[in-house]
Amino acid sequence: MRIRISHTIGYDYAEPARHITQILRLTPRDHDGQHVMSWRIEPNIDGRLRASQDAHGNIVHSFYAEGPISALTIRIDGLIETIDLAGVVRGGLERVPCEVYRRDTLLTAQDEALRAFAEEAAAGAATPLSRMHALMAALSERMTCVRASGRSGVGAPAAFAAREAIAQDIAHVFMACARHLGQPARYVSGYVAKLDTLPHGNGAHAWAEIHLDDYGWIGFDCANGLCPIDSHVRVAIGLDYADAAPVRGSRQGGGGESLNVLVSAHEAEGRLANQ
Repeated sequence: MRIRISHTIGYDYAEPARHITQILRLTPRDHDGQHVMSWRIEPNIDGRLRASQDAHGNIVHSFYAEGPISALTIRIDGLIETIDLAGVVRGGLERVPCEVYRRDTLLTAQDEALRAFAEEAAAGAATPLSRMHALMAALSERMTCVRASGRSGVGAPAAFAAREAIAQDIAHVFMACARHLGQPARYVSGYVAKLDTLPHGNGAHAWAEIHLDDYGWIGFDCANGLCPIDSHVRVAIGLDYADAAPVRGSRQGGGGESLNVLVSAHEAEGRLANQ
């Protein structure tokens, strides 16, 4: 599949900002399941845009601009060619030993309810892979994915107790359960193209990846109840959302900030045959 992505992040300031720094994890890498055909990040004001990599191997762009700045818009446009590998991630850059991703974080903390749910969901499954599929099925049945508009991440225990959450916290719940069951788990931020068969698509998305000895890293999109397919574009990874957040920033001045985000991801051309 070829997926066209358009992502616009706009800021308006009631009082002009004197200086702005934006840290952007918005650029995907090639791996066996996806090829970046074109990708462009374009701020609408003059400044410095510097590319680097973080400890997880994510591509990071740092944007610096001096004021006075009353508004800032960052536009991302890209075209990605994807192949359905049933969630298996091959040929990617791996900088961190998989064992690192066993670590709990504030957003993936476990409580007794999460541990009991994980053990019950995986009971009777014969292999690590079947345990993860059973866990995804149970979690997809228990929790409802809600739109991110006006909501922020609350972390795994609170999201699990509420039985509904945005995609990033559903991923955190799955990761917390998987780590309790002994599997390395990491967070993935990315995009999902709009498909009739997917309840949650056409925009920014989040899911988890689990490391299994016989397969390597495999994605699990519990919000959609499946392993990532060719509708998914993988962008950044980390121990949780904090490591892979698409945008983090700071400013001097700029009181009264308002934010507007528009994202679309759709199929640009017909599906490609698997190779």
